[in-house]
Amino acid sequence: MDFLMFQLEKNSLIPLYEQLYSEIKEAIIRGKIAEGAKLPSKRKLADYLAVSQTTIEFAYSQLVAEGYISSEARRGFFVQNLEELALIEQAIPNVIQEEKYVSTYSIDFSPGKIDTESFPFKIWRKYAKDIVNEINKDFLQLGHPQGDYILRHQISSYLYQSRGVKCTPEQIILGSGTEQIMPLIIRLLGKEAIYGFENPGYPLTHHLFLEDKQKSVPIPVDEDGVIVSRLEQTNATAMYVTPSHQFPTGAVLSATRRSQLLAWAYQQENRYIIEDDYDSEFRYTGKPIPSLQGIDQNERVIYLSTFSKSLMPSLRIAYAVLPKSLVTQYKQKYSYYSATVPRMDQYILANFMEDGYFAKHLNKMRKIYKRKLEIITKTIAEYAPTVTISGEQAGMHIVLTILSSKTEEELVSLAEQAGIRIYSLREYITAELELDLDPKLVLGFGGIEIEHLATSIHRFMEALKIKKSTENSL
Repeated sequence: MDFLMFQLEKNSLIPLYEQLYSEIKEAIIRGKIAEGAKLPSKRKLADYLAVSQTTIEFAYSQLVAEGYISSEARRGFFVQNLEELALIEQAIPNVIQEEKYVSTYSIDFSPGKIDTESFPFKIWRKYAKDIVNEINKDFLQLGHPQGDYILRHQISSYLYQSRGVKCTPEQIILGSGTEQIMPLIIRLLGKEAIYGFENPGYPLTHHLFLEDKQKSVPIPVDEDGVIVSRLEQTNATAMYVTPSHQFPTGAVLSATRRSQLLAWAYQQENRYIIEDDYDSEFRYTGKPIPSLQGIDQNERVIYLSTFSKSLMPSLRIAYAVLPKSLVTQYKQKYSYYSATVPRMDQYILANFMEDGYFAKHLNKMRKIYKRKLEIITKTIAEYAPTVTISGEQAGMHIVLTILSSKTEEELVSLAEQAGIRIYSLREYITAELELDLDPKLVLGFGGIEIEHLATSIHRFMEALKIKKSTENSL
């Protein structure tokens, strides 16, 4: 453990787990810890550094979440491919700024949280136990570079039935999260590609695309989704969108805009649309919105999704569906790659899906999240018209518009002082936009327990010094 010969400053204002995280990350980046190296177990490292195992667990979890290390069941933690890590390095500071305060919040409205109380632990444990067996010793070896066929087959069947995505297992590639797959797609589209991305939008893609400002351009979003006419005024050759439930505004890309976006892609041979369908499983009003990939007639859509919302963020399984022309290029360029998702995890998930438990879990969670949304809507209605909701058609977050003389930053600060985590819409904006004067906040409700939702909203409004409408009328 020579590479871990450093001192943790226990009197520092910086949490111990963050100090440890930073030291390990720096050692990986500088090559002091080689790719593929196994890190000490949580117990051994805790004993060595004279800290709690919780400290080690938090540090390792952050490194796993950012793709620096991977966790393999019953084997331990291993350093990931450094070539991939370099592409996401600029995304790290904001993530750390978010995570360093996790333990201090009594109420967390993070849009990345899920409901952990309803996870089918017993069933998942059964599949995990069945997989971890000497009979499956082959799973200790590397599998197919795109991910094992059994899981890609299950994903292709699920996508066709639920999202209308037309693909074969051969078109699917697996990766340990969006942040691992996106750099592959970026390299696959070549150095000459110029990327459009939604503004406001998903922070990770902002960092990925903004590494080269000459090759990326923010495209504004309104209540109908990305404004395609603004895209047409640029020299972009690829457009990243979240059409089914735009992040963070919650807008759904209108039928007209969908047609316009596909038409834009068809105008030139080298144009592609990257469709991130990150939480399409959870729609609460009207019919499901069809995927862009399903209505694409010329194979210009790269479909991207993950199991982070539908199952758990820590599973670290994401996937992309490539047009057939790009599959050929992918195999030529990346045939030497190894799949970054542990094979045992792949088989657990594949069996879970094949036996129908994934569909059952989604149906259950859809009802739970819908109930949560109903409680939030009803509770916030008590504060109307001072507070209104938008983006509630789908997903696990909404946008609050607040009639207030305070800025978004001031409102976030008031909430933070009360131990409440909330996000300003402006945090997701890359370039200046013409926004409404009224502040907007992004509120995630997935991680709040149903019985605590109403109380959490009332505490939040109290922190912002917003009174109920009946009190305002007195």
